[in-house]
Amino acid sequence: MGSPASGLRERRPATDAATGPSTPVEHPSTTRRATPAWVWALPPVAVLAVVFLYPLALVVQESLAPGAYGDVLASASFRQALVTTVWLAVASTVGCLVLGFVLAVVIAFVPFPGWKAVSKFIDVFLSFPSFLITLALLFLYGTVGMANGVWTDVTGDPSGPFRFLATPWGVLLAEITYFTPFVMRPLLAAFSQMETAQLEVASSLGARPLRIVRRVILPEALPALAAGGSLVLVMCLNEFGIVLFTGAKGVTTLPMLVYGKAILESDYAAACVVAVVNVALSVGLYVLYRGVSRRAGA
Repeated sequence: MGSPASGLRERRPATDAATGPSTPVEHPSTTRRATPAWVWALPPVAVLAVVFLYPLALVVQESLAPGAYGDVLASASFRQALVTTVWLAVASTVGCLVLGFVLAVVIAFVPFPGWKAVSKFIDVFLSFPSFLITLALLFLYGTVGMANGVWTDVTGDPSGPFRFLATPWGVLLAEITYFTPFVMRPLLAAFSQMETAQLEVASSLGARPLRIVRRVILPEALPALAAGGSLVLVMCLNEFGIVLFTGAKGVTTLPMLVYGKAILESDYAAACVVAVVNVALSVGLYVLYRGVSRRAGA
């Protein structure tokens, strides 16, 4: 009786010495050609073209009406709106960066009761519409708000002293109040990944809190500051609701000018010119901001 191994050897098919081992049969699915990458790119490109590029092309086409750019760019109202838009956006971004960094450092590194609830409230705050914050400020500091009401009750004056919400400073306060959490959120995410051992070593070596913040925390926060600051800058350039709800009649930004030209004056060519300039300004300042942040090591 032969061994099982010998039986297996007997049942093994012999190979032709001339032809060599038999070649394996390829499955049909392995021979099918892969789908080109550009085919998968067609659906998102088509959606982008219909939803964004086509309306933008219509706006650009309307802005090319004869004499539209010359009339708008030469007007004093456009130049004033351009200056107001830029300085409000830059000042709001700087204010949000400073205030957001300070608050994020306190929440992340200074233990206090309820810090987790405050951190979660920031996430909820990001979903609030901008006009809601403006209405809250109007209830507090408006001409018939709580602060003026307390003042008139105490002093007996017919009106209170708080009237700054209808000025550029009121718009600036509202924008800083609303957009600061957009800086805090990436900062808190960055601080949660930071090694606390660096802070402990710096503290054990006698470094003061301000020095720790400047030499240890701030370098780690630069990428998050760049991300949050660039987002706030672009959003402030295109903010409409805050300026409208503060009732600041003397404050006209580019979005407000687009609204006035299109809705109030029915001058769609001029409105499209201002819109194109606003888009170009937003993209240009964003690219400039990112370039400066990249050179600064962010």
